[in-house]
This record gives sequence, C-alpha cells and structure tokens, in this order.
Amino acid sequence: MKILRDTNLRLRPSILTLFVLLTVPVFIAIVAVNYVSNERIARDNAESLLKRFNVEAVENIQNVFEPIKSLVRSAAAVGSEQPDFFESKSSVAYLFSILQHSQRIISVYVGMTDGAFRQARQINPAVEIQGKLPPPGTRYAERWIDPSLRSAPVDHYIFLDAERRELGSSELTTSYDPRARLWYRTAQQTGGISVSDVDVFATLGLVGFTVGAPFYKDDTLQGVAAADITLDDLSNYLAERKVSPGTLSYILDHQGRVIANSERARTYASHAGRVELQHITSLGNDLPAVAFSFRPRGDEQMFSFSHGGKDYVASLTTLPPSFGKKWQLFVVSPLSDFTSIFVEHNNKLFAFGLIAIALQILIIYFLSSVVSAPLEKLARKVTQIQDLGSGETLPALHSPIREVALLSRAIDTLDAAVKSFAAFVPIGLVRELLDSDQKLELGGHSRFLTIFFSDLESFSTLSEELPSQELLLRVSAYLEVVTKAVNEEHGTIDKFIGDGVMAFWGAPALLDDHALRACYSALRIRQAMAALNARWEAEGGKPLRIRVGIHSDAVLVGNIGSKERMSYTVIGDGVNVASRLEGINKEYGTRICISHSVFKEAGDQLCVRPIDDVVVKGRRSKVPIYELVGAYGIGEEFKPDAATEKLCRMTRVAYEALIAEDFALALERYRAILNEYPDDTVANEMAKRLVATETTPRVQRQMSR
Repeated sequence: MKILRDTNLRLRPSILTLFVLLTVPVFIAIVAVNYVSNERIARDNAESLLKRFNVEAVENIQNVFEPIKSLVRSAAAVGSEQPDFFESKSSVAYLFSILQHSQRIISVYVGMTDGAFRQARQINPAVEIQGKLPPPGTRYAERWIDPSLRSAPVDHYIFLDAERRELGSSELTTSYDPRARLWYRTAQQTGGISVSDVDVFATLGLVGFTVGAPFYKDDTLQGVAAADITLDDLSNYLAERKVSPGTLSYILDHQGRVIANSERARTYASHAGRVELQHITSLGNDLPAVAFSFRPRGDEQMFSFSHGGKDYVASLTTLPPSFGKKWQLFVVSPLSDFTSIFVEHNNKLFAFGLIAIALQILIIYFLSSVVSAPLEKLARKVTQIQDLGSGETLPALHSPIREVALLSRAIDTLDAAVKSFAAFVPIGLVRELLDSDQKLELGGHSRFLTIFFSDLESFSTLSEELPSQELLLRVSAYLEVVTKAVNEEHGTIDKFIGDGVMAFWGAPALLDDHALRACYSALRIRQAMAALNARWEAEGGKPLRIRVGIHSDAVLVGNIGSKERMSYTVIGDGVNVASRLEGINKEYGTRICISHSVFKEAGDQLCVRPIDDVVVKGRRSKVPIYELVGAYGIGEEFKPDAATEKLCRMTRVAYEALIAEDFALALERYRAILNEYPDDTVANEMAKRLVATETTPRVQRQMSR
C-alpha cells in the first residue's frame, strides 16, 4: 500500500497555499477598505471643519463690526441728545475713549452738516502730515476743521504721544469736506447704522471700511459719527485662522470682488481717491478662479472639484442679512491637507503588511516542515500497521511538538497491540466544555435613602450668550465639582441630565447618616462653585448659579431596565419630590432646598430655616421645606455666621405665625426680616403672598397655601 496517492495533496504545500489564499485577499481587502474609508473620513472631516470654520468665521466677521457699530451708535446718540457736543473740545476725550476701546479702530470722527469735522486718530510717525513728519514719539492726533472761523477752512492737528501728551501742532488750509465723503453719504442715505463700501481714508492714506451713524435733532440731520477699520485687519484675521496649511480664504462682495484674503496679498488699487477691487477670477493664482467657477447655483454652500490632478473642497457662505452687507466667505482647501496623514499611514500599513506576509510564509514553511515531516513518517508507520507489520520496521519517532509526540506514542502503542492481539481499536480524544456564564438579574428592593438633584439657573439663556466651547468648559467644571463633592460624601451618581445631576445616598452601601451626607455634599458644592464663580467673574465672565433639591424617602433601588440594557438606579415618588424641591428654589430665590424628612434625619447638625409648606404633584399632603444655609462640625467655612443664625431664628418665628394661620402677624414678622435683611428673597416672596391673601377669603387663603 502506498503512503499517499498521486491525487492527494501534500501537507506542507497545502498549508502554504491555504495561508496565501486566505491571508493575501484579506490583507488586500483590509488595505482597500482602509484606503476608501480613510479617504471618506478625511473628506467628511474636511467638510466638517470647513462648515465649523464658516460658522465661526461668519460670527467673528460680524463680531469685528458689531462692537464698533455699538460704539458708533452711542456716539450718534450723544450727538442727538447734545448737538453742540462735538463742536466743543470737550468731545475729544470721548472720541479718544472710543478709539482706544478696540485695536481694530484706527480713527473715530464726527462730520457736521455745516462741514465742521472733529477726529481722534492713530498716527504712523513715518507718514507725513500736511507735508511734514509728525514729531518723534507721536502716537495719536487730535484733528478738527471749523469752516465758520475763516473764509477758507483750516485743518488743525495736535500731535500726542502714547499718554496723549501734546508734542506739537500743525495747521493748513484744506478743501476737505466731510459731507462729500462716502462714509457721510452712506450713513445719510441709510438713515441708520451702516458699513460703507471700500474707500480710501483721506487722512490716513489707507483703504478700508467706515462704520457710520447719522444723528438728528427734531428729524433734522445734525451730522454723522463714524469709525474706520482697514482691509488689512480682515486679511490678518483670515491668515491667522486657517482650516489647514493649504487653505485659501477670501471675503468677497456681492459681485465676487476680493475684500480680504488669507494670503495678505494686496487685492485693491486706489485711483484718484477711488478704490478698485480685484475680482476673485482675476488674481494671480488661478485656483480660486477655478473654484469660483464650480460654485453651486442653489442654496448648497459646500462643493468639491478637481484641478491640476488634485481634489479640493470649497464653500461659499453668504453673511446674514442682519450684517447689512451682501458679503460672502469663500474658502478653498486641498483635500490632501486632510488625507496626507492617512496616505502615509496606508503606505506604511501596506509595506508592513507585505513584509509581515513574507515573514509569515517563511515561518509557516519552517513550522509546516516541523509538523508535516513527522506526520509523514507516522503515516508510513500507520500504513505498516494496516499491513499487519509487513515491510521495513520504522524506528520510534521523537518530536519536540507535544501533540506529534503523543500521537507517535499512541501509534507505537497501537503497533504493539496490533502485533499482540492482531487487531486493536484506539480511544479518541476526550473534550471538556466549561460554561461559566454568569448573568445579571433584573429587580430591586425598597430602601429608605436620600435623593439629590442639582441644576443650573438660567442655563438656556447662558447657552445662548456663551460660545459653545466656553460653555462646555464651564459645565464640565461644574459637573466635576458636583461629582467630587458627591464622591467625597460616599454618594452615588445616578445620571447626568443635561446640565443637571441626580445622585443618591444609602445604596448600594448602607449609610446611617445618608441625609446628613447629602446636605454636606450640597454645601461643599456651594462653596466650590463660589470659588469658581469668583475666578470667572475676575476674568470678565458670568457666574453659574446652581439650585439643589434634597429629599429622603422610601424608594425602589436596584437593576432596572431590560435584559439587553439595565442600570442601577432609584425610582419612586421620592425621586419626584427631590426634583420638585430643586425647581422650587426658583420660586423663593434659594439655592439649597431640603424636605422635612431630610431635616428630621440630619438632626441638629444642620443650620436651616423653614420656607413654606408646598404641594408636590401626585401628593395630596403638603411637604414642609427648608433652606439649608450651613452646617456644624465639618469645618469653619460651613459654619453659619451670627447674622445668618439670626435670620434663621427670625424666619422660624415668622413661619410659626404662618402655620398658626395668623397671617397678619406672619406678614409683620416677614416685613421685620426685610427691614433688617432687605435682600432676603424668602421673606420678600412670603410677604408678597401674605399681602395677596389679605383680600382673599379664609378658605381660599388656606387653599392657596
């Protein structure tokens, strides 16, 4: 009998062939998918960054002008209230205050209907004024023209240093008439705040925009207040904020002419006092012209195109109508800026994969020989056994591979048995299956514990006022404070609900003082937030005000959800009460509101004052509530001062009268609190309610409470 038939496959080449057939296609597929997915990710990332850049850039371009518009509006308002104000020298300090308010403003001035002109402006010491250089050290200049003093108007200059100390003066007859300037005519025609078209600043020799606003008296035009910013300022903004190194950014007018560009290239010329802007298609670089030709004609802002063998993504975004100018933000980014790192990664992956496959083939060839050679010998030995020992006797096989060695010994045993008993059937391998699957079970149990809710006051308003990134940083800082305080008092964070936090004490670990720990946590949060707010206010930001509600009750705690997804949480009426207590703070102007059950559990270690008895949705009985103002025994910083303790005593006395339904006495006592603590929100609210009940029948008063 032959060892192998001619039609049977050999083990070693079969292993190598199978490895190549299985590995190489998979590797090629992985590389191909990686290439395609990386390119898609890069394109999506490019479009996402471009969209975000457009939103931020449009907002920032508006923000360049909005503060200046506000300053110009205020100057126009002053002119309307005091028409003679800008004719006097006393207005100079006011104009300089506007000039120094923003680095973007290079000149602030007012033109009157009689041709009078007054200006506060920056000075370049290297540029001549009235035919001569300004005195050394000149930083600013005060300028005015009064046509009523002489037949020919005289242009007056007073040169000032950085501290606005006078360094010299100059005067010269002039034909300058503010009423003939573009900024004056634009503001006069619009009748309100306006941004002029690109113009030459006659006194500065620069090209830029003027924000102007007319002012009136009895519907009669008195003059125009204005401020100048240059084109270079917008170009610097685009140059400093690029989506990628190869990105080109342009601000275009409604005709496609370039107002500013990220290359800081000069795209305008001045001829006889008039400014001519280059069109986007007439620049030295043909890329923006090609990109502009591919722009979509509909509402779509984002588009892609190819040029010179490269792919690009671009966007054309029109500034909102509220800006007052039909400007467009045009951005062109090469896709290679976003894919280069992926291409490099893919090339490395491909090279590494080829090397790895080559090494694996060599290793598998060697290992397959280690396995196949003894197996071939064993196969020949089995053949001899099948032939009842005929032929050459093969020696015992010794292999470093445990399985082959075992197989060799088994075959030797089989060989001995066959020779001894003429026939023997070997026993196969025994397999053991271990199953250690452990599943979580749904369910819970009732337990008396303390629930905590916190939220931010006026968060919606704050989210509209703050940039998203700053808002995210502030909310993260607040959540970090809450989390740290809860963990410090051995509480359990249940979930974050937007800007709110739900936590509880008493589960899963039992705590005898769970109510007290929840109150301590709230006080620690209040103290930490006070420090945070002080830092933010010092930086010019707005503080975050928190409201906390705490309630102790019997609730269901455990694994709640479905077999696919569950969470360890608490449910029950007590949760609703705690949430309601957090919201009640808004009604009474308090920060930390606790229920009567919390007060009973916490004992005398808390400093509280009673607020009112309130009805909670879903309950018929009223819930007495208290304001937590301090605590004893956890640090001097949490211990209430004498004034706070007195306020608590006075509030308890007033509350006792309220509970006794002696509303007149209660009102008198709450007013006594306000006399000593005029800013106390609880006394103020309760006094208002008691005043309202004086005209209400007794039954209705009781129901209203």
